[in-house]
Amino acid sequence: MHERLEELAAVQGRLVAGDDPAATERQHARGKRTVRERIELLLDKGSFTEVEGLRRHRATGFGLEAKKPYGDGVVTGWGTVDGRQIFVYGHDFRVFGGALGEAHAQKIHKIMDMAEAAGAPLVALSDGAGARIQEGVTALAGYGGIFTRNVRCSGVIPQISVILGPCAGGAAYSPALTDFVFMVRGTAQMYITGPDVVRAVTGEEVSHDELGGADVHSARSGVSAFVHDDEESCLADVRHLLSLLPANNRELPPQVLCDDPEDRPGDVLVNLVPADPHQAYDMRRVIEEIVDDGDWFEVHEHWAPNLLVGLARLDGHTVGIVANQPMAGAGALDIAASEKGARFVQFCDSFNIPLLTLVDVPGFLPGTDQEHDGIIRRGAKLLYAYCDAGVPRIQVILRKAYGGAYIVMDSRSIGCDLSFAWPTNEIAVMGAEGAAGVVFRKEIAASDDPDATRARLVAAYKDQLMHPYYAAERGLVDDVIDPRTTRQALVRGLRMLRTKHARLPDRKHGNQPV
Repeated sequence: MHERLEELAAVQGRLVAGDDPAATERQHARGKRTVRERIELLLDKGSFTEVEGLRRHRATGFGLEAKKPYGDGVVTGWGTVDGRQIFVYGHDFRVFGGALGEAHAQKIHKIMDMAEAAGAPLVALSDGAGARIQEGVTALAGYGGIFTRNVRCSGVIPQISVILGPCAGGAAYSPALTDFVFMVRGTAQMYITGPDVVRAVTGEEVSHDELGGADVHSARSGVSAFVHDDEESCLADVRHLLSLLPANNRELPPQVLCDDPEDRPGDVLVNLVPADPHQAYDMRRVIEEIVDDGDWFEVHEHWAPNLLVGLARLDGHTVGIVANQPMAGAGALDIAASEKGARFVQFCDSFNIPLLTLVDVPGFLPGTDQEHDGIIRRGAKLLYAYCDAGVPRIQVILRKAYGGAYIVMDSRSIGCDLSFAWPTNEIAVMGAEGAAGVVFRKEIAASDDPDATRARLVAAYKDQLMHPYYAAERGLVDDVIDPRTTRQALVRGLRMLRTKHARLPDRKHGNQPV
């Protein structure tokens, strides 16, 4: 027994340290931690339990039979974050460059199945060179098994991808199927075809970072929801995100004690939001004044900045926030903002997270580029997501809410449970100036003083159809509230809606716009 224990200790030592000490040094020289060091940062200290650490591949040919390291380039297991169970797998770049082979894939399949069965979140730490070429089609089939499980677990357990190195080819589709993607600047890249292929096919010269770096995917493509400068802050934010989410779709998000009074006065809001609908302000400051302790976790901060989405707490309960941002494009909705909002609304609805929508929108962004690139089809994604959502939904109209964009931003007509408006609200088909130009076009043209006539008719249109109580008088707004009481109104509304149960139609699934 003692001999066997010594042998076991030696095997376990090789498993942790790897067969090549120089590989660990090279990993650190790249500014990257090893997979086990990353797992230690992610999980509560001492909580990790590894699964199939001694697994080895069975492939032969191309020298593989002479190199069979324990673990086969991936570490899988479970542990806790703030005492709550999660499952994790991470590529070990020191072994075959983290490339995926048959045994490697089977380990991932198993941990994904375990996460689904246990009803607990799954975190993937990606740092791999794609499919293991020496194993051919069996490696590709391994990816297929991962993708199938990603889809099967979608809306069942939270899935988070953390890109900490290369993620190329078919490997990039697994993160795209998960709920949130984190990336680290300087070391993380994602692309379907690398710079060499791009150069060979198109003649275009592009670097790895220019093609698929963290900033590209966080600001341009929208693939990455979060971007960080280092692994430590990245994994700390993964932990924070997990603290806001339920373990699965059968549970509510965790509640925390809240010592921020529900009736805390929001005096700042009175002067923060200008009454002039053309004057910009930062919607982030409005959100911070409303939520618990001014703390909110923004998602996709750098992509589609004209729409803000993120998670916060109200009365200690997690809430998802969707808000127009007047500081970017006047807060108008466009293709990217619609897709950003739709994805977030769907996620919140999947995991029982109530939705708060803050509205200050002049409409959809006009232009041939938007129309030709499919604003009708792609803008409908946000409309579909709201109409399909069964979680508690509250709308607050701060200022302008014009045209179809007003409807899409969770209006009463598409099913929000409560709609509040500030006294500065303007709800209409379009702005008064544009409306008067259409309705009174002939009268203005025939006038001896068109400017004076236009001004008089604009004022008359506002008085008749755009005064602050017009929508409330017709039951499309539940109440016009003092901005200073917004937090109290939201807390009380969400408390009432906490037991909401929506009746869903009997169908396999809808055919949403894609």
